Amino acid sequence: MKILVLANHYNTLRIFRRELLIALARAGHNIVLSIPPCDDENRRMLESYGTRVVFTEFDRRGTNPLGDLQLLAAYQRLMREEKPDKVLTYTIKCNIYGGLACKWAHIPQYANITGLGSAFQSQNKMRRLVSFLYQISLNRARCIFFENVGNRDTLVSDGIVRAEQTVVLPGAGVNLQEFAPSPYPAADKPLRFLFVGRIMQEKGVDEYFGAIKRIKKEHPHTQFDFIGWYEDHYEEQVKILEANGLIHFHGFQLDVKPYVAAAHCVVLPSWHEGMSNTLLESAAMCRPLITSNIHGCMEAVEDGVSGYLTEVRQDESLYAAIKHFIALPYPEKASMGEAGRKRMVERFDKDMVVKQTMHEIFNR
Repeated sequence: MKILVLANHYNTLRIFRRELLIALARAGHNIVLSIPPCDDENRRMLESYGTRVVFTEFDRRGTNPLGDLQLLAAYQRLMREEKPDKVLTYTIKCNIYGGLACKWAHIPQYANITGLGSAFQSQNKMRRLVSFLYQISLNRARCIFFENVGNRDTLVSDGIVRAEQTVVLPGAGVNLQEFAPSPYPAADKPLRFLFVGRIMQEKGVDEYFGAIKRIKKEHPHTQFDFIGWYEDHYEEQVKILEANGLIHFHGFQLDVKPYVAAAHCVVLPSWHEGMSNTLLESAAMCRPLITSNIHGCMEAVEDGVSGYLTEVRQDESLYAAIKHFIALPYPEKASMGEAGRKRMVERFDKDMVVKQTMHEIFNR
């Protein structure tokens, strides 16, 4: 069987879907990946999974309707040339324009909605537009995978998709061998909190920066590490915070495991998530979590057992949780991490997610 996979970046597949692609190829299927152009090294990496890569020009962040029409036309050509039996689509533009191309070509689509993004955070023109595009593009989708119940319920209650089309997976899952338990940092080490992700408003960094300033006054030896990259308007703020000794910014890191291993706790006060891989990976490595009480984050935490849930956009709630964690005796901090690992083994094993995904693809 030929399966065409549409994605908006090679990292979408390399980081989150590697195990699924390998499993599909090993099962004897012909897997073709459509991604925007990338360098030879990353193309070869994807091909090492047993796939073939074709490049499709793609403006991930563009809002020009002409560009989107060109993407739709490119996907239509791709359907004619490749003649796939089934199509998997990831991220919003691939879901929408790939979905339309599948619909018109009468090819089964299996869409993956990994989060609703900022468009669904308020009732505005953008939400209405995205809702309309999802409605017309996904109404023939054979299966629509969601990463949390909240996102699924939003689209079903809004009449955008039908409940019988949907399947909720525990995110992309976590590779329990790759993200293995890591010894908890020694009790005599300075307490370290880690943030992994884009430094942007919707990740809750404004609330986090405010909490950090208060905590550092009370516990000056506490360290706050940041990994990722920042949106341009945060550049000056990050530099000032680092110059004042409030945070340590390490930039983008391809391998986050050494930083997670060095941390006592991982913090993500996000406003919205599909399913945070950062939280799953950190918990798998036996690290307690502090995160928002929202779908996409809350699933990773048993409140008070493997970490703490805080009210979204509430800096006082975030500050209180961090302060509470600092006050915990060392053995309780470590046992929180162990509880987090147990939760990942029971609910988020990547192998389980791959098997469930393949079952839906081949039985719908």
